[in-house]
Amino acid sequence: MVKRLNSNHLKMIAIIAMTIDHVADLISPLVSNVYLTTFLHVIGRLTAPIMFFFICEGFFYTRNLKKYIARMFLFAVVSHFAYCFAFGINYIPFSTGNIFNQTSIMWSLAFSIVALHVANKSNFKKWQQVLIILLICAITFCADWSCIAVMAILSMYSNRGNLKKQFLGMYFWIAIYGVISYLFVDKLYGIVTFATLLVYPFLDCYNGKKGDTRWLKWFFYVYYPLHLLIIGILRIIMYGNVPLLFNWILLIINLIPHI
Repeated sequence: MVKRLNSNHLKMIAIIAMTIDHVADLISPLVSNVYLTTFLHVIGRLTAPIMFFFICEGFFYTRNLKKYIARMFLFAVVSHFAYCFAFGINYIPFSTGNIFNQTSIMWSLAFSIVALHVANKSNFKKWQQVLIILLICAITFCADWSCIAVMAILSMYSNRGNLKKQFLGMYFWIAIYGVISYLFVDKLYGIVTFATLLVYPFLDCYNGKKGDTRWLKWFFYVYYPLHLLIIGILRIIMYGNVPLLFNWILLIINLIPHI
């Protein structure tokens, strides 16, 4: 089979699928047809596995691990506020008593790179590696995709070069996430999680090349928080609390002269 998709193609697929997924969240209170929103969420399940895959690739190819980690943590902090604004979540984690989805998946992805370093390129003893990774899992438990993202990425990287083993390792952890979501969070969400299976044909078409459009490397860093900001604005306009939106705008305007 001819492998026609480079990294830019896969990243654009992830961006489009992610946007569709978040739009489904936005319109779900207004749409009575649960099959439509479920279908949109199924498309959205393509996103996370592609993110996991390219965290592994990024870790393997990076020339400066410290800069890569610093960039991802900065991205995670910015994305936290955008994510909370988009979905009406309190900016202070656990303040409402909820322990799930308190911040974006970027928190888990950033710590996944640290976990990859600990597991593959550090001088830690085996018991120290296990302890640190367990600590990372505890820290990322509150994020979107929870610590499952960390474990899925560790499994994928350990099988790098063998896509079938990579996918099976990742899917094992995603299946656990789906079962836990079904039992303790939301039954439909848990079932839809298993639709990540659909990503395999796309990953199988990856040709290992970056693509010619270099700016796409930075496009995602801008697009992710920006599209969440737009989702948040639309949510406020559609469902009320418009004064809150104007208060945010006034706050930003007042801060600009001091920057």
